[in-house]
Amino acid sequence: MRASLRFLVGIALGGGAVVAYLAVVGTDDVLARVTAVAPLTIALVVTLVVAEGVADGLGVWASIRPLGDGLSGGRSVQFALAGDFFDTVSPAGPVSSEPILAQFVGVTTETTYSEALGVRAVAKYLKSGTQLLVSTALVAVLVLGGPVPDTATSVVVVVVAAAAVFVVAGVVLVRSHEQVSPGLVAVLAPVLSRLPRLSRDRDEVKRAVDRFVSRALLFRSAPRLVALIAIGGLLEQLFSAAALYVALAGTGTPVGLLPLLALVPFPQAATILPVPGSFGAYDGAMSGGLVLAASVPAAAALAAVLVVRTITFPFALVAGGIAVAFLRGWRPG
Repeated sequence: MRASLRFLVGIALGGGAVVAYLAVVGTDDVLARVTAVAPLTIALVVTLVVAEGVADGLGVWASIRPLGDGLSGGRSVQFALAGDFFDTVSPAGPVSSEPILAQFVGVTTETTYSEALGVRAVAKYLKSGTQLLVSTALVAVLVLGGPVPDTATSVVVVVVAAAAVFVVAGVVLVRSHEQVSPGLVAVLAPVLSRLPRLSRDRDEVKRAVDRFVSRALLFRSAPRLVALIAIGGLLEQLFSAAALYVALAGTGTPVGLLPLLALVPFPQAATILPVPGSFGAYDGAMSGGLVLAASVPAAAALAAVLVVRTITFPFALVAGGIAVAFLRGWRPG
């Protein structure tokens, strides 16, 4: 299936999911809440969305610091915004931005694709892991601090299980990297040998995998960079939760900030679906999480999510598109 067709199919599926969800929770109620949002509320949400995009630049700067001369602060924000753009428009879905950006990172830092992908893969894991662990801690505080809705039980179980799986997977990968590397070579070599313009033999693939692993393991001796990546991820989580907090208040359903901080990372699981920007999948997951974990009425939850997403989509496309236009390294090789 051609990329453009996959993109259109993904948008159609996501749009269909949103329409179906609107029909279930009540289109009139949702639209009434959305249209009642004050201009000041919209301005605050816009500010927080922009702040979230800029905060991602901190993690980008820290992750690329080991490559060549690294990046300046401005270039790091540019790469962060470019990643949001690729997450939104890629027919393969939001999980595809890092492999795409690695091409531009390698060219800009005058290193290799495999090295760039290595540091960015670790950064992605560290950021997501930090957000997940903080969410788990917040869930524990909320559970111990008082009664939670009966409907939140399943959310608590998912939070704890996801955190456990994430930590165990990271430990296993670090301790068994010598066994993982030959497996990667065995899988990648037959595929890359058949690509017309990027053909690589087995020795070249092995050297690329070794570079990937060496750059990934470098962070074991760089705690300051790890801390900066984690801080960047937490700032993103805070700004994202704050934007949703403001949107909920603006649609007439105020909710505490702590439950939102705990909930924000988990709808990201919807990004594994090959839908551009997780359109529809993320919206349904976040709305459902608000209903289950915070007892927010379904119409209010969807209205708030739509307010935020109506701002994040154009920002990712416009600001991210401008950032992408000035990237170096459009020609592969």
